[in-house]
Amino acid sequence: MKLYHKYSYFIFDLDGTIYRGYKIIERAAETINHLTEIGKKIIFVSNKTTDTAHDYFIFLRKSGFEIQENQILTSTIVLKNYLSENFKKKNFFAIGEKKFLDEMSQINLSYSEDESDIQIVIITLDRTFNYEKLEIAARAIENGAKFFAANIDDTCPVESGEVLDAGSIISALEKRTKRRLELHFGKPSEFMIGEIRKRLNFENVKTLIIGDRLETDIAMGKIMSVDTALVSTGVRNSLNGNHNLHPTYQLNSIADLIDKESISE
Repeated sequence: MKLYHKYSYFIFDLDGTIYRGYKIIERAAETINHLTEIGKKIIFVSNKTTDTAHDYFIFLRKSGFEIQENQILTSTIVLKNYLSENFKKKNFFAIGEKKFLDEMSQINLSYSEDESDIQIVIITLDRTFNYEKLEIAARAIENGAKFFAANIDDTCPVESGEVLDAGSIISALEKRTKRRLELHFGKPSEFMIGEIRKRLNFENVKTLIIGDRLETDIAMGKIMSVDTALVSTGVRNSLNGNHNLHPTYQLNSIADLIDKESISE
C-alpha cells in the first residue's frame, strides 16, 4: 500500500515543501493534483508573510496546481484575524516587508515609527531589515508595546540556500529589551491550529502534515496528535538535536507520497 492511501486529510507546508524560492519542487504539482483527483482533502499552511495568500494562489495555479484560494492559509491571515478582534484602531510598528504592512493596514491599524505612540510591535520575515528598524522596535517594546510575531522561523528557504527569518530578530530583541515574545501566530501556535480546524474538518488518525521544518511543521503535528512527514527539500534539520520532534516519516520530497510502495516509519 502506498503511503497516501493511509490518509484522507493532508496539511502541506509551502516554502521548502511545494516550492523553494520561486522554483517548484519537482513533481509537486503532479502529486497535489493526483491527491485532489482521488478525493483527498488538502490545505496549504505557510508562515511566510512576504506575499499574500492570493499571490501564492496565483503562483501555484500558473505552475499547474489544481487548487482553490481558500485552501491557502498564512500566518498573516491568522494574525489579522486576531488583531481585528482584539486591537482595533491601534498603532503598530512591524519589522516586515511592504505587502505585510499593507495587509496590517487593511484592518484599521495605523503604522507608526514613533516609539512613544507604538502600541504593538510585530516581527516577521523582512529582507530589508536594518539596525534602525531593530532600534525602533526595541524602544517601543521598552515603552510597553505588545511584542508579537507573525512567525518564529529562524530561517527561510530560498533557491540559493536560506535567509534570516523572524526567529533571529526575535532573539535579538529579547536580548536587547529583556522582554520575551508574548504571542506568535504561525505554525505551531494554537492560533494557527485553530484556523486550520476551521478550514479542514479532519480526523486525527487520517491526517498527515508534510513539511520541511522540525520546530514548526513537525512540532505542530505533535501538538495536534497527527502523523507527520519531514521532506528534505527545504531547510536543514538536525534530528539528533530534537529528541522530542521525530517525524513519523522522512521523505526525499512530496513525490514520495505517491511513488513509494512502502516507507519505513
